[in-house]
Amino acid sequence: MRAAELYPLKLEPRLHVKVWGGGRLKTHLNKPQPSNEPYGESWELHDTSIVSNGALSGKSLRELTTACGAALIGSGNDPQDGFPLLAKFIDAEQWLSIQVHPNDEQALELEGEPRGKAEAWIVVHAEEGARLVIGVEPGASREDIAAAISENRLENYMRYAEVREGDVLTIPANTVHALGPGLLVYEIQQSSDTTYRLYDWGRRDLDGKPRQLYIDKGLQVANLDHAPEVARPDIDLVVDGEHFATWRHELGNDDLNLETDGVFQALTCLEGEIRAAAVGNESIALAKGETGLIPACFEEFALSGVGTVLRSCQRIPQSSPG
Repeated sequence: MRAAELYPLKLEPRLHVKVWGGGRLKTHLNKPQPSNEPYGESWELHDTSIVSNGALSGKSLRELTTACGAALIGSGNDPQDGFPLLAKFIDAEQWLSIQVHPNDEQALELEGEPRGKAEAWIVVHAEEGARLVIGVEPGASREDIAAAISENRLENYMRYAEVREGDVLTIPANTVHALGPGLLVYEIQQSSDTTYRLYDWGRRDLDGKPRQLYIDKGLQVANLDHAPEVARPDIDLVVDGEHFATWRHELGNDDLNLETDGVFQALTCLEGEIRAAAVGNESIALAKGETGLIPACFEEFALSGVGTVLRSCQRIPQSSPG
């Protein structure tokens, strides 16, 4: 497939049932839910995302990544590793598990996976008093944490923070964290599902079985000495990470003209309706809760309409090939 065949892509999300999920994906983001099960995640940008517009309609991002390579995802990536970022909405009706993710080197060593998992949360909606877990209380040792897990009291060692709409938490790999009840967040992350669940509040899964924990690996990779802080950015750039960046653009009547710098641009509409057009190509319209993608082969694109859009792109670490 040639770069000339690419164009701005509109993507169909993939909804995932979670034991801790609720109904905000439907009520707040207008996403159809095919059953009354607790849908907790809507994967907006991922290998499994399906194109819904134009000649490539029905193709998955995995297929296009393999076929188009750098024209879609930019240089510095191996297309065989799949699409490099994952963006999703998460609706937490209950606490998510307390968990931790490996970094790139640990993921390769422990799982044979090409990426670890750094991530960031942008709070889209928060009920009064909603909280996050962001790290471990100072002075806690690995022995303390292991004992607390075995005695079902790990929550006593966690650091908590209340959050509200607009707050942002950048979560490096190795950070112990959890999302609390009453939150709807947009998550941008390295495309990896390697999660070491340390603690799950004594909960059972939807099939009635205890949820599996990964305590040994989790404690091996957990950083007990540092925790990130919740931020409330007052500029467009809301996530400035090693592996990705995210901007929040408030659009009015004027077009916003942007350059891609040779990397793909993921666009998710949070409010209103916006339109994204690559120069010399067709455009896509995104309503609230919808996501599109500008391939890396386009040098410029423009956003128009009235609404709020999150724009995310990959950053290639300096140590990576290419």
